Amino acid sequence: MNERMEEWLAMSKLNELIDRKDGKKSNPLVIFLAIFGAISLGCVIAYAIYRFMTPDYFEDYDDEFDDDYEDEDEEEQEAVREAVKKEKEDTAEK
Repeated sequence: MNERMEEWLAMSKLNELIDRKDGKKSNPLVIFLAIFGAISLGCVIAYAIYRFMTPDYFEDYDDEFDDDYEDEDEEEQEAVREAVKKEKEDTAEK
């Protein structure tokens, strides 16, 4: 009987500690900021995972772009070289 009484007192003390109210009221602004921060953190993590997992298509485009216009660049440089040579020859003749 004495053991049951001790268990009951222990349980009541435990319940008091659990249900204990310090008189503090929860601030709605703090709750709102905590929820907003948690949602923002989730969004940032999702975006970071998306950026990490998405393949980089720009590298493929850049290689193709260089291949297409490489010949034109060489032709332009050759035309400039010929024009400079012709200019030098014309100035040497005068």
